[in-house]
Amino acid sequence: MTENDARNALLVRAFETAASPQRPWGDDDRDWASRAAAEVEGERASADAFVARRARLAAERLSTRDPRVRRTLRALAWRPWVGWALAVVAFGLGAASDAIGARHRINVLAPPQLALIAWNLAIYVLIASRALASLAGRGPRRPGALTAVLARAAHAAGLRPETAGDSAPLARFAADWARASAKLNAARVARVLHVGAIAFALGALAGLYVRGLGLEFRAGWESTFLGAPAVQAILELALGPASWLTGIALPDAARLEAMRYPESAGEPAAPWIHLYAVTVGLAVVLPRLLLAVVDRWREHRLATRFPLSLDDAYFGALVRSHRGEAVSAVAVPHVQAPSAQAVLGLRSMLAAVMGPKTQLAVRPPVAYGDEEAAAGSLAPAASPRTTTAPAPGPAPTLVVALMSSTATPEPQAQGAFVDALSAALPPGASLLVLVDESAFAARFGEADPAAARRRTERRSAWTRFLAAHGRRPLFVDLERGDPGLAARSLREALDRPAGATPEQVAR
Repeated sequence: MTENDARNALLVRAFETAASPQRPWGDDDRDWASRAAAEVEGERASADAFVARRARLAAERLSTRDPRVRRTLRALAWRPWVGWALAVVAFGLGAASDAIGARHRINVLAPPQLALIAWNLAIYVLIASRALASLAGRGPRRPGALTAVLARAAHAAGLRPETAGDSAPLARFAADWARASAKLNAARVARVLHVGAIAFALGALAGLYVRGLGLEFRAGWESTFLGAPAVQAILELALGPASWLTGIALPDAARLEAMRYPESAGEPAAPWIHLYAVTVGLAVVLPRLLLAVVDRWREHRLATRFPLSLDDAYFGALVRSHRGEAVSAVAVPHVQAPSAQAVLGLRSMLAAVMGPKTQLAVRPPVAYGDEEAAAGSLAPAASPRTTTAPAPGPAPTLVVALMSSTATPEPQAQGAFVDALSAALPPGASLLVLVDESAFAARFGEADPAAARRRTERRSAWTRFLAAHGRRPLFVDLERGDPGLAARSLREALDRPAGATPEQVAR
């Protein structure tokens, strides 16, 4: 995908997965976008092409219905003129800098360009150390602190008050895009910083040369500890390459002694300015230019082949629907079989997230004390006519460990049950631990503050218990819960990053 396609895809995902039904995008619009994209791209289109076309069509319709969508897309898009404007400002700051002083004397041991060269050399060392650490396998390559801060600032500058609110689709889109475009923004900001450093250096040199047209600069040196031979060695080391390129000879010890302040008024500074200008070009301009070219290549590659993963539940359902593929899911209850209404709720929730062709099989409950036999529930059933066991078919892609929140979790019961299912998962399948709160709500109610407090405590207990088994639960009222909210919770559970906290799970 291109950068624009990925941005549109995340925008549409935010609207189509929003929990609130009051939005300018409904099921009819969703079906229209899928049909239109399939007609344009064809049935054999790749997943990237289909999702990109669908997102483009949907984003256009959303923009016509809600002006905030158009403004948000425009605000989060990169503006190329920003880089050029910053370069112009950097050039002006460099040209305005005057570190020579009122007496117009240049100390060849501490020229105005020395701080500029030293700063850039320190930056190169930092960049090289980070690159070596990345190559050594000490972690993924991350942007520097300044680059990361500026990238976040560039993203935040595009946000508007209309994206405020945790439940707003535009707010989620802005957050998703900030995470997805972090590498691209870091490459852009790094490239802008390199160009800015080049512009500042060129501006400083240009200002020095322009001022030299109307002022006479004198070059000399002074030192408390160094003599002329030591100064000669230092200058040959620092200015040797520039001297070789320009043909300007460096002074010997006798000439340097004649240039020493305050006994001498120095000598004309033009040759020294030329030498340090070439040194700045070698130490600042050329390396920064090379780094800017590399970051520009990375930026172009990320912008034209944006690394947006289509492996999450939302995009996976779109692709499977386009290809006509069905998803097989197996629910394995523990001790208590779910009610018919709970099965309908689970089936509806899975279909909303994984596609309308999702096939759900509900196995007979695993008895208390027989948790080790839970692995046998994943084997294909023999009878195609039972309502709780489908005919033999492909291995399930999703296994749901179904438990009731009214039960007290025990390591030898629910813990052994989850561990047995985890060990028996078919290749490529994932395990979802779903804690049904239907019986809890029927027993204790929902409006009572004491019941709400008891539910929170029960969720915390389940979360801590399952964390010891490497799992995070999904809490859903399968009988009376809101279908849209349940589908969103399921989607977040399936797409949940590895670092999710128990507090995020409980929400």
